[in-house]
Amino acid sequence: MRILVIGSGGREHALVWKLAQSPRVTHLWCAPGNAGIADEPLAGRPRTAQCLDIAADNLPGLLAFANENKPDLTVVGPDNPLDLGIVDLFQKNGLRIWGPNKKAAQFESSKVFSQNFMARHGIPTARAADFSEAGAARDFAASLQGKCAVKAEGLALGKGVLICHDMAESSQAIEDMLVRGKFGGAGRRIVIQELLEGMEISLHALCDGHTARLFPTAQDHKRIGEKDTGPNTGGMGAYSPTPFLTEAELTGVEKSIVAPWLKGCREEGIDFCGILYPGVMLTKDGPKVLEFNARFGDPETQPCLMRLENDLTELLEACVERRLEKMTLRWRTETAVCVVMASAGYPGSCAKGKPIRGLAEAGGLPQTKIFHAGTARAGDQIVTNGGRVLGVTALGNGLAAARNRAYEAARKIQFDGAQYRRDIADKALEWLARAGAVAVTHTQSLKS
Repeated sequence: MRILVIGSGGREHALVWKLAQSPRVTHLWCAPGNAGIADEPLAGRPRTAQCLDIAADNLPGLLAFANENKPDLTVVGPDNPLDLGIVDLFQKNGLRIWGPNKKAAQFESSKVFSQNFMARHGIPTARAADFSEAGAARDFAASLQGKCAVKAEGLALGKGVLICHDMAESSQAIEDMLVRGKFGGAGRRIVIQELLEGMEISLHALCDGHTARLFPTAQDHKRIGEKDTGPNTGGMGAYSPTPFLTEAELTGVEKSIVAPWLKGCREEGIDFCGILYPGVMLTKDGPKVLEFNARFGDPETQPCLMRLENDLTELLEACVERRLEKMTLRWRTETAVCVVMASAGYPGSCAKGKPIRGLAEAGGLPQTKIFHAGTARAGDQIVTNGGRVLGVTALGNGLAAARNRAYEAARKIQFDGAQYRRDIADKALEWLARAGAVAVTHTQSLKS
């Protein structure tokens, strides 16, 4: 089987790594890929994945390659080509492709569409409204006492959400987006959403338009600084599963969020084939959707795919062939933790070309995988080539063991200006400690 993967980040490296494990895969291309993807071996084949000098948003170039090389399946990683309509284009040309079409990709590319869809179909979410004029936006923010999330309507590389705690912050956010154009065309219209309080988690549901199969929960760490300080990033680390929902509670979330979403898609003629990724806040009033994404999360993909036992090729084929209902997802019992190593200056501008040392030593640790994101090859060296550089990911028997292993690997890797958070999964470990203390106290009270 010949597969083309589109994208260049850590998510795409994780997808390539997992797809390459399938004995059915004979050729694996990634456009444009990165230095780690180019070294990824195919199971039982004397070759590695091949990177292509074609940008992920160069739809004519991607189509020309696909028409010439005839991949049996194309897998779309990032959001931008989905919004540009790559799925529609490939399908029009008789090519099999996995990912939501342009209409379905609106769940991520248009926060206004997504918010209104949730309102129409009774999906629990925050109180919200959309605006293109700053005065009306400030009035609505004032009705929330300035405690709100101000969101760019369109795609903004995962950074188009500004969390505000008072009117000064919300007014500044509205000014930045609607008046100063900080997010360009993506921020010409904004959604203002009441600030929900609780524990935030990431959900992923594999969908074929008729059936959805839910992944175990994950948790991302969006802020650049420890204790969730500083500006939003594309994600500084993640782990899966989280301890915050029991299996019964996760089933409840599936019924309250995924089921009405799927029913709404059928009623509105939206053919969603791909991954639905809702960000969910566990509030005192129950789980509520913060926003929808129409692709795998990054860095959540890395720990999730480390735990997936299924052949990913078979799962994606089942989606495209509309037979997902026959598939059962299987997961390793271990926990997986991903620590993102980023360049100095991220999420702002970053210098590139810094040599990376210690990759082989770190990758040689047991149950550890170094997923590349912003890397490139310069001669015989691998160098930095972006903001988020690596996703150091490890499995362990329990969250603490997985985290310790991931940080052990991260400490073996060096490049000038490297930064990473030292508190990935702290919230879960603190929650588990409190739960353990409560359990001990409860047991002691029973004995007395």
